Amino acid sequence: MRYMIEKVGHVLDLFSFKHPEWGVSEVARELAIPKSTTSEIMASLSTQGLLDRTSAGRYRLGWRFFHMSQIVLDNTDFCVEARQMMRELAERYGLTSHLAVLDKGQVLRVEKLQATQAVQFILPHGGARLPAYCSSLGKILLAQQPWHEVRQVLEGQDLCPLTPHTITSLDRLAEELEQVRRQGYACDREEVTAGMCCVAAPIYDQDGQTLAAMSISVPASRFYANQNTYTAIIQKATQSVSASLGYRNRLSNNHS
Repeated sequence: MRYMIEKVGHVLDLFSFKHPEWGVSEVARELAIPKSTTSEIMASLSTQGLLDRTSAGRYRLGWRFFHMSQIVLDNTDFCVEARQMMRELAERYGLTSHLAVLDKGQVLRVEKLQATQAVQFILPHGGARLPAYCSSLGKILLAQQPWHEVRQVLEGQDLCPLTPHTITSLDRLAEELEQVRRQGYACDREEVTAGMCCVAAPIYDQDGQTLAAMSISVPASRFYANQNTYTAIIQKATQSVSASLGYRNRLSNNHS
């Protein structure tokens, strides 16, 4: 039973933005399991709505995952509280914001709120993964962990230069994360996308454990001239969300 459950998990893990469709033979080769077993697993997942079978006989993730993801988001405290703050950032400042967690050394963006005239959540891209080593969300989440654990995870990844500004050295990243720990926020200065900057800060639970990170994205031309302003905005936002979750920082404790 455990063997089969693990295989199901491995099959589902194969689906990604870069490779959204898989055939039975491909999966069997990739995971080195019998084609008959693979076919049985994928057919069963299709019956349950977790996979959809295309007209060409290939498979993609099923819509049941979308429904399940909304249940998770709507019943996770920090998501509920963060959504309210993200709406305020859009309505008050006209800023696009992102909410993310760290998953297997990558940033899993669980929510994105686009700043538009009709403020609404842009769900299709809500689950996008971002590289942790160069995104502001990733840096703030990595900075909460011991460096030896961060190094162990990232050593198996290729630190690709997405732009000329991307950090591609583990030693340089270690210095950056140390600075992030001291200042309490992290910046992406055109490291993921040229012309776009982001600044992120952590969200804590009542015990001071990092639950997630929230960021705002700003065109580089605006960010560099007003970095302190944007930094203050995101820190105030995440502190408010953390407080609503029961977190009280040391400063407030010392004055209580």
